[in-house]
Amino acid sequence: MKKNHIRRLLVSAICISISASALSGCGSLDQDGSAKKRIVRIALSQAESHPEYEGAVKFKEYVESELGDKYEVQIFPNELLGSQTKAIELTQTGAIDFTIAGTPNLEIFADVYEVFSMPYLFTSEEAYFAVMDDDYMKTVYESTKDTGLQVVTWYNVGTRNFYAKEAIETPDDLKGLKIRVQQSPASVKMAQAFGAAASPMSFGEVYTAIQQGVIDGAENNQLALTDNKHDEVAKYFTYSKHQMIPDVLIGNYKFLDELSDEERAVFEEAARISTETEVNAWNQKESEAIATAEEMGVTFIEPDIQLFKEKVANVQQEMLDKNENITELYDFIQLYNAKYEVSE
Repeated sequence: MKKNHIRRLLVSAICISISASALSGCGSLDQDGSAKKRIVRIALSQAESHPEYEGAVKFKEYVESELGDKYEVQIFPNELLGSQTKAIELTQTGAIDFTIAGTPNLEIFADVYEVFSMPYLFTSEEAYFAVMDDDYMKTVYESTKDTGLQVVTWYNVGTRNFYAKEAIETPDDLKGLKIRVQQSPASVKMAQAFGAAASPMSFGEVYTAIQQGVIDGAENNQLALTDNKHDEVAKYFTYSKHQMIPDVLIGNYKFLDELSDEERAVFEEAARISTETEVNAWNQKESEAIATAEEMGVTFIEPDIQLFKEKVANVQQEMLDKNENITELYDFIQLYNAKYEVSE
């Protein structure tokens, strides 16, 4: 059975389940007379070996340890419920309750998230972590409430870099190459500034696209290279470090809003533990991915990053001029950039 057909069947079954629950009411009972548990569904595009899946498992374990008599958490990895964009749409409608996705996928719901697609937005990993751990981010997370969505936490997915069939040692090597980017106008503009032909597509399509020559390469982290076997078709990985884009756990706003105060506190703590688990797992998995890629014959290239920065120097200002909704968050990020530049 083809993967897409399996996805359609799963999504149909979930939607039917949601509709049946709505019709039967919250107080429905099992055959033995006990109250039915509310099924909480989490979708993600990554595999079971990924740190985000580990984070989702910890989320499940904590919720069920505290509220196991009321809630059962089910996790759907590997894009089983569709691409990140599709999963967000399902979360928006309430067909599922949570999904993990990159911030570029949220740009159409709240354009403040476009700031994370800005090349070289963060000047250090220290500044990046400080921003994402700051309570200020809660105001950003709430910016999508009127769309039926609310972010509850974030996940580290490292820095984004170029990998391709041929070596990329300078920005000039990108000229004319077809590079997969995330489905974000800012990411497209960035690739074009480097001289590449931007090819937005679903993450699940990248392997076949490189293999068949539809694209020449992509830009992502080391785990994307190995966990999804991209190292079989792309043998050069360049540390351009052009973006640090977090993934986020997005919840259905209606589901979150209808939780009692005690239940909401449990779900928020589960989200915090989930992030802590994922961040701790990331460093180990990243080192393992590099070793795996080297065994597969991948060459890792350390370029002069300044050359790459110069190519996209105008992109930041163009984005700020075009989207006033990113200005406040951009300025906030610069405070941490300055703080950690001084301390280094």
